[in-house]
Amino acid sequence: MITTQFSSGDAIADRRADYARMLSEAGDFAAAAELFEQALELVPGWTAGWVMLGEARDKAGLTEGAIEAFETVARLDTTGLFGAPLKLALLGAAPTPEHPPSAYVEGLFDDYADRFETALVEKLNYTVPQKLFALVQPLAPFRLTVDLGCGTGLFGAEVASATARLEGFDLSANMLAKAEEKRIYHRLAQADLSEPADASGLFGEDLPRGRADLVSAADVLMYLGSLDAPFALARDLLSPGGLFAFSVEDAGDVEIGFRLQGSLRYAHSERYVRERLATFGFETQETQRTDIRMDAGKPVFGILFLARLAG
Repeated sequence: MITTQFSSGDAIADRRADYARMLSEAGDFAAAAELFEQALELVPGWTAGWVMLGEARDKAGLTEGAIEAFETVARLDTTGLFGAPLKLALLGAAPTPEHPPSAYVEGLFDDYADRFETALVEKLNYTVPQKLFALVQPLAPFRLTVDLGCGTGLFGAEVASATARLEGFDLSANMLAKAEEKRIYHRLAQADLSEPADASGLFGEDLPRGRADLVSAADVLMYLGSLDAPFALARDLLSPGGLFAFSVEDAGDVEIGFRLQGSLRYAHSERYVRERLATFGFETQETQRTDIRMDAGKPVFGILFLARLAG
């Protein structure tokens, strides 16, 4: 489990940062940035402080200063926990990374686990698990389903009655603990979908290749840019003829295959997804464009895919 330390360890610096956060909440980002700068004069190695300074400068329209702050974060944060490469890419100061640092995604969802279902289902009208299950239900029952990025088990709860065995994998230990509470998974373990098969955590002595007839990834692939690694993993998990059901956020008809959004999630074009599926031996069976959740009061649109691994 990743822990994010937001205290500087200096009482005066923390107090200035608290005032700065209050100014940010009031919309006075330039004044907030000045207070964060004062705090960092006392503790120049405080990584979270540089993150907050970068965000305040960005919102104040001080782009060069924001870039400087996030470049400092990148130097201090060797694990990638604070996601500086993503923020630098959005500011035009670095290329878009093919995937975010794993530590960033793990920390994000470890922190989010306790309020995940309340926020997503009750407040943001999240409907991907039900819609994705509706795609695969006519083809049930399944012998073994592998739920990639299982989170708290929302898709697992849909598919559990239609599969003899259910495995769930996620990067976040806290999310896995929430999934365990549902008591629907036969196996739960950590895995990293940005890694190759041998380093992913999906395979081992009692976890052979080709063991599944359904692989799911509900609202997971928007945390990856390039889909090569997760598609290779899905291929290796499935037996010939097996099904791969997943969702992406819709990038529309864009020339590039994927783009990083202000939400720090990735959107993918349908053309790109279809091309990558074909490259890894999948035949696209069905697609469905739909709203997948709300964000800042507006619907987020995505594409559901059902693909079959060629036999």
